[in-house]
Amino acid sequence: MSGAGLPEITVPDSTGVTVGLVTSHWNEEITGQLRREALAQAEEAGAVVTDVTVVGALEIPVVVQQLARTHDAVVALGCVIRGGTPHFDYVCDSVTEGLTRIALDCETPVGNGVLTCNTEQQAIDRAGGEGAVENKGREAMAAALHTVAVLKSLREGGAE
Repeated sequence: MSGAGLPEITVPDSTGVTVGLVTSHWNEEITGQLRREALAQAEEAGAVVTDVTVVGALEIPVVVQQLARTHDAVVALGCVIRGGTPHFDYVCDSVTEGLTRIALDCETPVGNGVLTCNTEQQAIDRAGGEGAVENKGREAMAAALHTVAVLKSLREGGAE
């Protein structure tokens, strides 16, 4: 079920926090909804966004990596829908592994809003489509901004 187990995240004041936002063009109706809500969340929190688009999901990690070097956080948005070949599995694994590696290697929060869905309807539900209770773009941005605050506190010798 879409939205099940969704934690309530308090997004901190993120005035001056720099965030790279990378969105793929594939399944643009869905990724556009993710992007709009991610940008809205960033604006509400006061973050400064560098907004970049790429062709597809496989192009996301290298651009995220570049932005992670110069930004406080990066958010990746895309949509991969299962087809009739194993290509779906390769793309999803590659992108997820790449984003995780970048976050760890660069010590920069990476919000993963790349949808990996079996059907287009699942993607619509997770992108804030009609009747949806969630938008993974907004959630990925909220998680990235929250993690920036947590890391800042830890690096200053405190706790969350």
